[in-house]
Amino acid sequence: MKEYKYLIIGGGMTADSAVHGIRKLDDSGSIALISEEPDPPYNRPPLSKGLWKGTSINEIWRGTSSFHVDMFLGRRVTAVDLSLKQAIDSKGDEYHFEKCLFATGASPNKLPFDNGDIIYLRTLRHYQNLKLLVSKKQRFLVIGAGFIGSEIAAALALNHRKVTMLFPEEAIGGHVFPPDLSRFINHYYRDKGVDILSRDYLSWIKKESDHYLIKTENGRQLVVDAIVAGVGVKPNFDLAKDAGLKIGNGIIVDQQLRTSHPDVYAAGDVANFYNPSLDKRIRVEHEDNANHMGEMAGRALAGEQVSYTYLPYFYSDLFNLGYEAIGELNSKFETIAHWREPLHKGAIFYLDHGKIRGVLLWNLWKKIDVARGLIGEAYPISRAKTAGSSIESILKE
Repeated sequence: MKEYKYLIIGGGMTADSAVHGIRKLDDSGSIALISEEPDPPYNRPPLSKGLWKGTSINEIWRGTSSFHVDMFLGRRVTAVDLSLKQAIDSKGDEYHFEKCLFATGASPNKLPFDNGDIIYLRTLRHYQNLKLLVSKKQRFLVIGAGFIGSEIAAALALNHRKVTMLFPEEAIGGHVFPPDLSRFINHYYRDKGVDILSRDYLSWIKKESDHYLIKTENGRQLVVDAIVAGVGVKPNFDLAKDAGLKIGNGIIVDQQLRTSHPDVYAAGDVANFYNPSLDKRIRVEHEDNANHMGEMAGRALAGEQVSYTYLPYFYSDLFNLGYEAIGELNSKFETIAHWREPLHKGAIFYLDHGKIRGVLLWNLWKKIDVARGLIGEAYPISRAKTAGSSIESILKE
């Protein structure tokens, strides 16, 4: 039996941030970090962004080991007994803890007819496999037009590969962006050489020698060398559920990030928390939340009385376009756009019952704090227009 003051289950950005949070308050308490991945914690966004544009892989590592952490990599926690405060991993090792953090993240949704040939870009090893294919192959099918699908399609095209996107929506980002912006992105991707197959689904895949035959529900037929899918993720809460923790679209936590057990916490992609700015429970799968929530959870583990009220933001790179966004972005909401350059630079406000629920900053940077304040105030848009100063400050250089 290994004895630890803190046990962190998971090895992603949230886990690393929790280590930082612990060490800001407790520089000697023993920490164990158990991760299914064979690699120590690293920054995940470069897998679909910077690493395709020349960022060195040496720049992604987070240096977790320098904080005196025992890392057990390439192994999975198979059971947690909360009554005994014990965990067992896939190699049969047992751990006793005083405090525990579930930072188990999320796993990619897989297509029902996947026989192991489809790449889901979630880990460093996935990236490395895809990078190897890019060095050998030319024709790539990207399934999905959401966050990951749009990024990886752009990354592959920037690496001079023939890319086809297949997705059921009318346009890229159709669930998030207003229709005119989504249609513009479709045209933009086509101008960059990406074939767009919208309003269609994958019907079957047949592997032949070193390529794949593809057929869609609309009868389209393709020949590709590799297939990448970005069709969403699901939170990894089965271990927590089996341990008896309260579950609901993730692991339920209070504002102290404590689960239904007083000595067990959860953070990151897997945590379902209440956000006062939106006045609802949310679960966020982005870097900013992993970093802030992870550190806050670490502080809570080390005994600080915390209150996680932070509204995280997210961002993306799409060829030479990019954005930062915060709050609820739903294409079904009423939207009001303020363009500095139509469809190229501006801010889009998402309204529900006349109040700002989300802000998309399209090619506008370093304005996220102002946008966060607009959502926090949650005043009607008519008042925002008459007050003017906050929206005007977003649009200024």
